Amino acid sequence: MHRMFLKIAAIALLTTSAAYGQSLGDVARENWEKQNANDASATAKPKVITNKDLPKDSDANQSPPEAQSEASAASSEAADYRSAQQRLAEQRAAEQWKRQILAQENKMANLQARIDQLNASIRSANGSVQYEGPSNRHQARQLQRVAQIQLQLDEQKRKLDQMQDAARHAGMHTAVYDP
Repeated sequence: MHRMFLKIAAIALLTTSAAYGQSLGDVARENWEKQNANDASATAKPKVITNKDLPKDSDANQSPPEAQSEASAASSEAADYRSAQQRLAEQRAAEQWKRQILAQENKMANLQARIDQLNASIRSANGSVQYEGPSNRHQARQLQRVAQIQLQLDEQKRKLDQMQDAARHAGMHTAVYDP
């Protein structure tokens, strides 16, 4: 019986250890090892990157410093040339706007001079400054001509206004569109 009791006790001990698995100490030890592993990875030293680690610039060291300064001087000269060309083109555009506007103003001045001349001839035909109406067919035709020229003058004024607005929108200076 004694043997049987020992067998039962041994079986009972084996089953209880198998049923409970790990001991509390074993579980604590495993958790501690996991925390140390996480802390080690979290507090790992940062990686230092030096010039040796960076890729080499293939263009940087191919030419000597003198050639680099010559290249930068050449690109600077090219930029200066382009900006000078742009300024020259802007000046030409401004001169062209100014010529067109002055020509338009000249047309308007000529039309106004013709109107003034016709009005003066009508007044001199009447013999007085006050005008009461046409006294003959010639004066009637002159009045019609004055009206036609006045319409042309009004059209030319509208055209001048449009030209000045276009010059303003093109970014021209006041001296260009209002000389």
